[in-house]
Amino acid sequence: MIILPYVLGISLIGITISMLLCLIRLVIGPSMVDRLLALDTLFLNATCLVVVLGIYWASTSLFEGALLVAMLGFVSTAALARYFTTGHVVD
Repeated sequence: MIILPYVLGISLIGITISMLLCLIRLVIGPSMVDRLLALDTLFLNATCLVVVLGIYWASTSLFEGALLVAMLGFVSTAALARYFTTGHVVD
């Protein structure tokens, strides 16, 4: 288990770089669909980041936070996609 902190550190760096690239796509995306997909991927990366940090710090409470981030990401992506396709969220 000596190698686990190194692997988690590399994972944190990779997830952070991925989040930065998604943020760039979110800002300069040519269409609204690109921005929506970048936002969804950003939520997924945030969930992964919280899970990896929970493993790194050996904290079980961060896994509940990751679940909340995942649910918020799903609901917001579905609501934004519906808004962009129909013009309203709730019928």
